[in-house]
Amino acid sequence: MKRKTIKKILLYAFSIFTFLVLALGVHIYMVYRPKVTADTRVMARIDIKQPISQNDANKISAWMVHEKGVDHVLVNPQTSIIVFTFYPIKNSGNQIVRDFKANFNYKADRFMPSAENLKHSCPVAASSYTYKIYKLISQII
Repeated sequence: MKRKTIKKILLYAFSIFTFLVLALGVHIYMVYRPKVTADTRVMARIDIKQPISQNDANKISAWMVHEKGVDHVLVNPQTSIIVFTFYPIKNSGNQIVRDFKANFNYKADRFMPSAENLKHSCPVAASSYTYKIYKLISQII
């Protein structure tokens, strides 16, 4: 009789532990899942393949600010790089770049980081236990 009680207790404890681990896994998966809301802002970069002047940078900045969904623009004439934030619900980064190329006669491309760049981008997120658990769960599912 004592043995049956110990087995029941161990079975209940194991069942509760398994349930809690599964609940934690589902929670981590739901938290790390990307969500796009009306408040979501995305940062993008355009690399211009030719030198630009400060006057060109001012014209680009003035045009970009009036594009649909663009929130903030920074243009660096020394490096010929445009960095801007936009609302992905209102417009896409690729569409903004297409409109930019159509309105300005510059050789320009949107900068998209490579897999190697992304791997080295945020050491905190890549080394956190919750991120590792998330990656494990997302590979299983």
